[in-house]
Amino acid sequence: MASLARMAGTLFPDSVGLGVVSIGAADDPWPEELPAIARAVPHRRNEFAAGRAAARMAMSGLGLELQAIPAGEDRAPIWPAGLTGSITHGEDTALAVVCKSNEFRGLGIDIEPDAPLPEDVLSDICDGDECAWIAGQVAPLRWARLIFVAKEAAFKCQYPATRAIFGFDVMTIRIMPQEGRLTARFTRDVSPYAAGDLLEGRFIRSAGMIVAGFVDPADPV
Repeated sequence: MASLARMAGTLFPDSVGLGVVSIGAADDPWPEELPAIARAVPHRRNEFAAGRAAARMAMSGLGLELQAIPAGEDRAPIWPAGLTGSITHGEDTALAVVCKSNEFRGLGIDIEPDAPLPEDVLSDICDGDECAWIAGQVAPLRWARLIFVAKEAAFKCQYPATRAIFGFDVMTIRIMPQEGRLTARFTRDVSPYAAGDLLEGRFIRSAGMIVAGFVDPADPV
């Protein structure tokens, strides 16, 4: 888990706190958080608890007061005033990133096994340009998996600003493998973003996992 924390920590600036917690090892969620999992199965309850614990670990790493993180009707975390963040769950680990919202308007993190994307969902995830790019790579379906992870992370990053739910076609991913960099470009307007706007991200592949992270800087005051 320490290696995963080091790996994920390289994706974000120093002003972003990171937490990593094993699923099944976290304390119970705080009372304000419990309504979100009132009817959840045990594994989902464990995921949720680990994610909230990871988020509080990230707060602690920044020297912030630990606070509850309820979920809204859209199931997205309701971050404490002045903060924003993102939570993701792997097979046995939860990761969270947190920062002050006057530094970043949004953060996004996602983790998946570094395994080929099932070919039968490729056309649902990747657009024509993305498919053309992966076709020129070794193990194209593993790169398709990275595109999926990147789109999930980029979606989380933009969500605090838009509160919009949309399909995979609304963002197109560019991968810069040698630099470990990503961009997510909006293909249409999703206020306050315009078609052509970019989110900047990074990725890393290690220990059989892919982690992608995106940041959206706050508007200058």
